[in-house]
Amino acid sequence: MKTSSKSRIKELINFDKSHGNIVIGTDEAGRGPVAGPVVASAVYFPEFNDEVAQAVEFIDDSKKFSSNPALRKELSEQVKKVAKYSICQCSVDEIEKYNILQASLLAMKRACNELFSGPEVKKNGAVILVDGKFVISGYKIPQKAVKKGDSLSASIAAASILAKVYRDELMAKLSEEFPVYDWVNNKGYGTSAHIQAIKTYGYCKWHRKSFLSKIFAEQKTLF
Repeated sequence: MKTSSKSRIKELINFDKSHGNIVIGTDEAGRGPVAGPVVASAVYFPEFNDEVAQAVEFIDDSKKFSSNPALRKELSEQVKKVAKYSICQCSVDEIEKYNILQASLLAMKRACNELFSGPEVKKNGAVILVDGKFVISGYKIPQKAVKKGDSLSASIAAASILAKVYRDELMAKLSEEFPVYDWVNNKGYGTSAHIQAIKTYGYCKWHRKSFLSKIFAEQKTLF
């Protein structure tokens, strides 16, 4: 598997440093699945020293580690040692109420607020780098939307890793209660086996029903 070179990591760090002294990256995991909450993380590196550079040496967009979840888990633990971070989520009910985009942004807002609640991270002078095309609406702290931010920003890439690892572990835990859906492997995504399980056994409280409307239309007698 290809990993980030030192020059690549330097680019990610320099991107953050160009935005100020207090740079917080935030990203989410779980917009696409048909089951489970959406999880967001916010990450702040107090300083970009050699220890941080070493800890994030191989960090770059969590999706690129799909074939090596053990490495992604290791990176998550390394980030936690050198960064201030928070992890929050929006429930399935909130996803259904607000839609997945707004729920994702709300989870990011919660993660940022939780980070600011600690004594080390001050709101004054902070800039939030939000992965994607949208900023958090109604948030007074300066923000910048960064398309494909997890491949441009060290703090966003770190947040991406933390959110993904946390959500994967959460779905594995939920799978113990509902093993027929095989969430430990599909993480709530609508794989063919997952969809077939829904058709066979019906949905449960962790399913996003609005994401499954076509299946419901086909299975009216079942549901």
